[in-house]
Amino acid sequence: MKSYLRHLPNLISLARIILVGPVVWSLLNDRFGLAIALFLIAGASDGLDGFLAKRFGWSSRLGGILDALADKFLLVSTFFCLLWLGVFPWWLVLWVLARDLIIVIGATIYNFRIETVQPAPSLVSKLNTFLQIALAAAGVIQLGFGGIPAWVMHLLIWSVMLTVLLSGAGYVREWSRRALGGANDDD
Repeated sequence: MKSYLRHLPNLISLARIILVGPVVWSLLNDRFGLAIALFLIAGASDGLDGFLAKRFGWSSRLGGILDALADKFLLVSTFFCLLWLGVFPWWLVLWVLARDLIIVIGATIYNFRIETVQPAPSLVSKLNTFLQIALAAAGVIQLGFGGIPAWVMHLLIWSVMLTVLLSGAGYVREWSRRALGGANDDD
């Protein structure tokens, strides 16, 4: 296989980052069908870049960072748009943003003061990302087409909130433990 193909997962992640602009535009201009289509493209490309990276051994540190950034840019932008459009409560968006900022600031400090950070999301963090995607999709569908029962939206909002708190606390605990010298402890 051609050696330049190993960069394909990174290029797909970059394309997902570029998709953020059109998603925001479509949401703020009441083009909810387009926003949903772009979400589907982003979701499929997220699965594709992960598959290619694992299947062909094309994983890289840069790829892990780009993949995480693409997810975060898309979700945070969508959450802000849905806050602006009155779908999400301000406190939820604040907590989601605070968790992401704590993780980024913590990882940056850890990276420069202790050792290189290897992106490795916890299981609860992966669940949080999944729930954020489900909530964002439900919010866009609700705006564009309606039909999402209020109890489903509330369940998703509170599930996101719970996993935001659990995953944020988990990252703070783990990086604090490592920073204090317990990185090699077998718990």
